[in-house]
Amino acid sequence: MTAHKHGPLAGIKVLELGTLIAGPFCSRMLAEFGAEVIKIESPESGDPLRQWRILKDGTSLWWSVQARNKKSLTLNMKTAEAQEIAQQLALEADIIIENYRPGVLEKWHLGYDALKLINPATIMVRLSGYGQTGPMRDQPGFGAIGESMGGLRYVSGHPDRPPVRVGISIGDSVAALHGVIGVMMALRHRDVTGGRWNGKLGAECVSGQGQMVDVALYESVFNLMESLVPEFDVAGVVRERTGGALPGIVPSNTYTTGDGENIVIAGNGDAIFHRLMIAIERKDLANDAQLMRNDGRVPRTLEIDAAIQAWCSTQTIDSALSILQKADVPVGKIYSVRDMLHDPQFLARNMFEQHAFDDGTSVKVPAITPKMSETPGATQWLGPKLGQHNQEILQQLGYSEEEIAQFADKKII
Repeated sequence: MTAHKHGPLAGIKVLELGTLIAGPFCSRMLAEFGAEVIKIESPESGDPLRQWRILKDGTSLWWSVQARNKKSLTLNMKTAEAQEIAQQLALEADIIIENYRPGVLEKWHLGYDALKLINPATIMVRLSGYGQTGPMRDQPGFGAIGESMGGLRYVSGHPDRPPVRVGISIGDSVAALHGVIGVMMALRHRDVTGGRWNGKLGAECVSGQGQMVDVALYESVFNLMESLVPEFDVAGVVRERTGGALPGIVPSNTYTTGDGENIVIAGNGDAIFHRLMIAIERKDLANDAQLMRNDGRVPRTLEIDAAIQAWCSTQTIDSALSILQKADVPVGKIYSVRDMLHDPQFLARNMFEQHAFDDGTSVKVPAITPKMSETPGATQWLGPKLGQHNQEILQQLGYSEEEIAQFADKKII
């Protein structure tokens, strides 16, 4: 297998055994920064994400981003031959990433315990709804369930309405980012304890210490929940839904301008609050001694928000932004994707890449983040066709063209 030429992870090999969002997003980030990622897919239809949301020529536009820089290998994992191929790839890989229900990999003879007996340097990232242990380990758990159990849904929305969903699959994506963090720490530990496996067994085996990175979706969301636990434990406070406001930090909310646009204003710093009140022509509030500190403003939240909203109603989005920016108040329009594509900050930071599909039509995709000064990530290619790299990968494992043809005939690939 040849490594990508670019990126800090060049030379790192990753085997992806997963579908949809959490596992594939985790390996996507590694691929963006140079890791060679081999994605195993079902020969019949591949990853279901290929057919999610908006399609072009039968394939999801999301796929072009989620699978960029990956190599697609089709394997019918119900067959012993496919499981043997996957095991060869797993033992050769630096990292295995999977997001099946606990126990699936063990049925395929790809469980962490079995692999580490051969390769002690094995690093496996296991993303699941509830983790690999506990009474709920075997239950199916998508991002929506993780967001609910982890506490995010409870605090999202308005107090007089049921909880709402954030507009993206944030539970899956947050779990994926925790997986990436775990990978980086596990690679560091492996390397300082001896490095990658030399491919030999017994007394000749030389390797660092690998480990399993156990990522539960609900725990990844729970990890974001700020002071939720100590506030309840010590003060008995249950954080509730507050709409667009930042509870206990005043003023910080979403307001509507006279032309119907939405604007976020964060005037919760003491000096910032004074500048904000002067800017909206409320010197009485700016000079009110009780409002000079946040703890004095909190009891008068409704009054302050009403004053800001009354002013916003007299302004267009552009005039409100101009006035508050000149007053050095943190403020921002709530962007749609249409706003992003024409925004000077997005453009100055090169936050969009343009690529071509096979038919010559072009597509914009998000640029790779974070930005690194010496070893930036790169898009080598968009999401591959199903089984596009079968021949390449199997030949590198030592299979002949005749054997590969037989695999295809038997529907193993």
